[in-house]
Amino acid sequence: MKYLPFVFRNLFRNKLRTALTGGAIGLAMLLVCFFMTMPGGIDRLLSEISSNVRVSVHNKGGVVYDLPSAYVQRVRGIPGVAAVNGEVWFGGAYEDEGIVTFPSFAIDPDTVGAVWPDYGIDPLVLEKFRRQRDAVIVGRETMKKYRWRIGQQVSLVSTIWPVTLAFKIVGEIPNDRAPHFWMQREYLAQALEAQDRQLDTVGTIWVRVADPTLVHDVMTRAVAMFRNSPAEVNAETEKSFFASFFGSLQSFVQIILVVTGLVALCVLCIAANTASMAVRERSREIAVLRAIGFGRGVIFGMLVAESVVLATAAGSAGALLTYAFSAMIRTLSGSSMGGTEVGALTGFLVTREIVARGIALSAVVGLVAGIAPAWGAARRPVAETLREVF
Repeated sequence: MKYLPFVFRNLFRNKLRTALTGGAIGLAMLLVCFFMTMPGGIDRLLSEISSNVRVSVHNKGGVVYDLPSAYVQRVRGIPGVAAVNGEVWFGGAYEDEGIVTFPSFAIDPDTVGAVWPDYGIDPLVLEKFRRQRDAVIVGRETMKKYRWRIGQQVSLVSTIWPVTLAFKIVGEIPNDRAPHFWMQREYLAQALEAQDRQLDTVGTIWVRVADPTLVHDVMTRAVAMFRNSPAEVNAETEKSFFASFFGSLQSFVQIILVVTGLVALCVLCIAANTASMAVRERSREIAVLRAIGFGRGVIFGMLVAESVVLATAAGSAGALLTYAFSAMIRTLSGSSMGGTEVGALTGFLVTREIVARGIALSAVVGLVAGIAPAWGAARRPVAETLREVF
């Protein structure tokens, strides 16, 4: 006798219940597959916006506390340091909005290209930035948001310093997700001097290390250099800095993982309930099969197979649907962006590995859900079952 056709025939005995159960499992696996992209997606996002040779040196108490500007020169003298730039938070609000909608910093124009060479800023733009005191370099994201153009004059009201400054946009950071607004530190310093105030602090010191193997040594030396000083420092890689700065994202990922586990548990309960109902409805049939010579192992195997086949088929459909959706996103992005990738969003698209994990999880859910009812039905005495159903 061929058992597989028998299993499929039993699965479609109650088509509506099978369809509803399969739909619930498939939808749950669709959500699970999307949720499984979150940890890798966040990590990829942090990796794309950071460099493995750039280090952040900031006050040990946190980035909201300043450091003496003299620290910049001292950090520049650490062996292995290729370039240093100290930035000051300007906190500029544009026009009448009154709130900060993009990050604005006052930085040293002479070392921008050396500290952030991976940003791909045009050397001519960097030269203009050095020569013009009121020049600014703006990220492409902010340029598009406000429809600014090169050569345009813009004014920002600082929410930190008692100044309102006018700037001329001389170039952009060629990255669609770059929100930066970089101005000259000296321009801000002169505006404060006009009000008898001195700009003698920096917020964060960005360091580019000459070689990735020297990063740990540079960070260790920077921390040791200012130990027991009035303003001790902490040093961390750029990726670690952004990860701590967006700490809420890490908490969000933990919540997502918990939700993923709960969804998987719900799928298990759904599959187990379906298997139990199927066994209860076929008590007489199972007893007759036992009476005519079907062994306990065969009965157990067929009942478990029904649960595994249903869960695996439905879960595979849900997982493959997420993969098809991700493939469509890649195709549309490639055709609309000249064949380029979708950037940081790539990390949140479902991969073949995630699909395989989703299908495997579906099979495990079906196996676990079917074992208990199948074991009970296979072990139940034939005579007792027949007395109940006849």
